[in-house]
Amino acid sequence: MTEQTLDHAGAPATAAPAPDARATGAPAFGEVTEFDAVVVGAGFAGLYMLHRLRDHLGLSVRVFEAAPGVGGTWHWNRYPGARCDSEGYVYCYSFSKELLADWRWSGKYPMQPEIRTYLEHVADRFGLRPDIQLGTRVTAAHYQDSDGRWTILTDRGDRVSARYLITGVGLLASAPYTPDIPGLADFAGECHHTGQWPDHAIEFAGKRVGVIGTGSTAVQAIPVIAGEAGHLSVFQRSPQYTIPARHHTVDEESLAEIRRNYDEIWEQARWSVSGFPYQHNGRSALSVSDEERRETFEALWAQGGFKFVFGSYKDLLTNLEANAHAAEFIREKIREAVDDPTTAEKLVPTDHPFGARRPIVDTHYFETYNRDNVTLVDLRDTPIDRVTANGVRTTGGEHELDVLVLATGFDAVTGPFSRIDIRGREGLRLTEAWADGPRAYLGLAIAGFPNLFTITGPGATFGNLPVSIEHHVEWISQCIEDNRRQDVTVTEVTYEAQESWMEHVRQQSDRNVGAATDSWFNGANIPGKPRSPLFFFGSFGLYRRRCDDVAEQGYQGFVRRSDAAAGVSGAAAAD
Repeated sequence: MTEQTLDHAGAPATAAPAPDARATGAPAFGEVTEFDAVVVGAGFAGLYMLHRLRDHLGLSVRVFEAAPGVGGTWHWNRYPGARCDSEGYVYCYSFSKELLADWRWSGKYPMQPEIRTYLEHVADRFGLRPDIQLGTRVTAAHYQDSDGRWTILTDRGDRVSARYLITGVGLLASAPYTPDIPGLADFAGECHHTGQWPDHAIEFAGKRVGVIGTGSTAVQAIPVIAGEAGHLSVFQRSPQYTIPARHHTVDEESLAEIRRNYDEIWEQARWSVSGFPYQHNGRSALSVSDEERRETFEALWAQGGFKFVFGSYKDLLTNLEANAHAAEFIREKIREAVDDPTTAEKLVPTDHPFGARRPIVDTHYFETYNRDNVTLVDLRDTPIDRVTANGVRTTGGEHELDVLVLATGFDAVTGPFSRIDIRGREGLRLTEAWADGPRAYLGLAIAGFPNLFTITGPGATFGNLPVSIEHHVEWISQCIEDNRRQDVTVTEVTYEAQESWMEHVRQQSDRNVGAATDSWFNGANIPGKPRSPLFFFGSFGLYRRRCDDVAEQGYQGFVRRSDAAAGVSGAAAAD
């Protein structure tokens, strides 16, 4: 294989030595540098967390970021066609009216370079760069029972102590998943994962290109690659429901109107079902006539985006019969978009409900299959036998390729954590604590890991992520501020509170039409990963109220002590 990009660091992640392991022959790390807090990641979460802790609370903070630049997910998400699928005017920070006023998005769904430029602008505008250490991967973080602090090691030899450890590692981009495809290492052409795309342009012109996968990243990349490649073969594992983006529905006049009403828009987004500034119409899809339901679907389809999912009927994602109407509507649209009936039927999803897997917003995805230079290879009919030096061989024959693109997904939510040797009280490894599936309280804290906060961790909401991130950052910073005011040095969630919340997460997941569907929502895309819901599928508003109630009731579910020793006994009593 002439070129591959299969790990951000260029090699598989390895376990780091324990912080006290120098006597056992581990690399010699420098002197310990002390901070009030260490933040892992410099994307949406890490940048705002730094701003809150440093500029609002006056704490000493160090942010470690593995990438050579800020941006987090939007540093790594640079595959062809990469863009956000939340409307740009709410895919940003809301904490600063001045920031909202001085930034202009170019359109409805900004592309990766624009989002990355926005985050770089934020880092510069708030003077964040001096406290961010780029090109540095955190390899180990161990809690010290003796003093209630965390000791953190990096791959560059840093040895840091902090009262608080806060993760902003993202849900997806930092843990791309490459399946064990026989012969992959034998491929003689270029091979790239969409989650580990190189920082230079890939030449597709005149080349034979193959894309394995048809998830969200592939749906964005395929139309762009098809427009450049000599020939594109799409190896489809599972057909997808998608919703058109309709970029043209937002122009400068629309954006000006949005800026005039930003206060109302953000308030609605924060208390909505999914973090977007719209709500369902309050009715069941089963309570209206076929004609009225069709009219509603057509109107939302014309607008494009996630409003089709979250701005129509209240039961599309909780009632299979209601969901079936939306699913069949989308199937009809697929058949209308694809000229060849045989190809269209291969692209029509029939094995899972609409929304059971991540909803996808597309730009001319299905129309791409009308091109003469595009071939759909349905792996349900002809599975991959192996990758060869010359291409991909399925049971139906060999497809010769010059470039192979792996759009094979991510080890969602927990994957980024597994790349760090995290150990809590009494040396408990996070991988052991999550051996039967991830556990966390409100997606914010983990039993057995004092003074560790997780921004959008397991059991948090899933939707428009900047809204979730801002809420988490502000909740965490308020908790730390209250701790300092009340002379609390150790904060740890109880096991009872954590398990109660995760049971609630499971109950909400079971209400969803996708409860029985294998997807990355429940870890089923990763072999050997325990199947467990990774997100709270209740509304953003209900979740926010729950978090607020926990804080207002003196951080209900947490043990808070004024010294490390007291924290040990308190946590033990809660076990």
